[in-house]
Amino acid sequence: MQYTGYDLPPGGGAAKRATIAWLTLGLVSLILAGIFSLLLVLARTPVIQGWIPFLDFFHVSLVVHVTLSVLIWLLSISAALWSLCSARENILWDRLSFIAAVFGTSIIVISPFAGAGNPQMSNYVPVLQHPLFFAGLALFAFGISSHLTRTLLSWRGIGVALNGSTALQAGVMISAIVTGIALFSIVVSWIGIPEGMSGQIYFEFLFWGGGHVIQYSYTLLMMICWIVLAHASGCRLELTPRLTLVFQIFLVLPVIVVPFLYLAHNVTSPGHRLAFTELMKYGGLSCLPLGLAVLSSLLYANRPTGEAKYLRSALWSSVALFATGGVLGFMISGLDIVIPAHYHGATVGVTIAFMGLTYYLMPRLGFAQLPATMAFWQPLLYGGGQLMHIIGLAWTGGYGVQRKTAGLAQGVDRIGEIAGMGLMGFGGLVSVIGGLLFLIVTWKSMRGGAKDR
Repeated sequence: MQYTGYDLPPGGGAAKRATIAWLTLGLVSLILAGIFSLLLVLARTPVIQGWIPFLDFFHVSLVVHVTLSVLIWLLSISAALWSLCSARENILWDRLSFIAAVFGTSIIVISPFAGAGNPQMSNYVPVLQHPLFFAGLALFAFGISSHLTRTLLSWRGIGVALNGSTALQAGVMISAIVTGIALFSIVVSWIGIPEGMSGQIYFEFLFWGGGHVIQYSYTLLMMICWIVLAHASGCRLELTPRLTLVFQIFLVLPVIVVPFLYLAHNVTSPGHRLAFTELMKYGGLSCLPLGLAVLSSLLYANRPTGEAKYLRSALWSSVALFATGGVLGFMISGLDIVIPAHYHGATVGVTIAFMGLTYYLMPRLGFAQLPATMAFWQPLLYGGGQLMHIIGLAWTGGYGVQRKTAGLAQGVDRIGEIAGMGLMGFGGLVSVIGGLLFLIVTWKSMRGGAKDR
């Protein structure tokens, strides 16, 4: 067995600056998402929910929270990784893409306070049906699409010498291709939706296909983060670069059926919806080879020291949350809150992996060393809170409590339901504290200055 190093060394000059810029946008979006998530937790927690005078703001807050934490945060870190692996400089193009994304994010955040309402709780990308919100969403989408195009055009390929780093860089480029397929799927869905359709069902059909496809990009990047964190924290990965590349391709292989799904089913048909659901449910198992390789390295790893302690902590937390979310995905049988329990587990698993990668990158991008103790406990606190949160959701979902409701509309009155939602609320508050701690850790590193930028 050939052992090799798996790291993602930052590039120099413009590539490093672009990586820092997108990473910063992701951190800011997470701060804002945390503020809106606090409103959501309070609106669903027994007793406290009766004190809140603005429950009508629940769905508006939910739209902005999901947009910031599931769309802007994840795509911004994706863009940071694309920049990290960029082989050629194009400063003007980079700035144009980033500025568009920043302005789009800013408009999305202020839109609820500028009169945007009429929330449409569509899956993957809920929206406020208002021109201002749509303008922000379009600007951000333009920024990401532009940066994605620039990344793919500048990639020089794997080259002759395949090693751990170039194998991971190839995986990052594959994620960009999958993201492009997801965006193209949205365009195809838009063309296929009949005239006259409007409201939530319109946006449900619009984002259904692309929303499922982009999960493969996020999962691939999460697995890349796992490999980097495992290697950096002292785990011995039983993977060759060639096998790593093969497993990465295998992970996204189910995406090749997407054009056939569009050809076989009308966008608004039940078959279209079911086909993409099955693609997510069973096609997602393609991540098992890489995931099991990382888990195996974790189980037999030596005790970490120094930086490796907090990187290992983030890795374990991400693996636990993602696995829990995956199991819950096979337990969905209706429209109850087992569904958000599933996607919270899966999405938070990706988020913690991205947090761990942020910890890995900060010193390598020239920022100060992280406060090690805080960085160690943060993913455990955030992940533990989220684990309580999703267990509470899944528990109460067993009683049939519906998703996307708050206050009295939840119909929570039995002791089991109250206990489950109480656990959900407590876990949510703990995870908010963990999220704030992540921001404190990264702020301390940034405040320490940058040595080489």
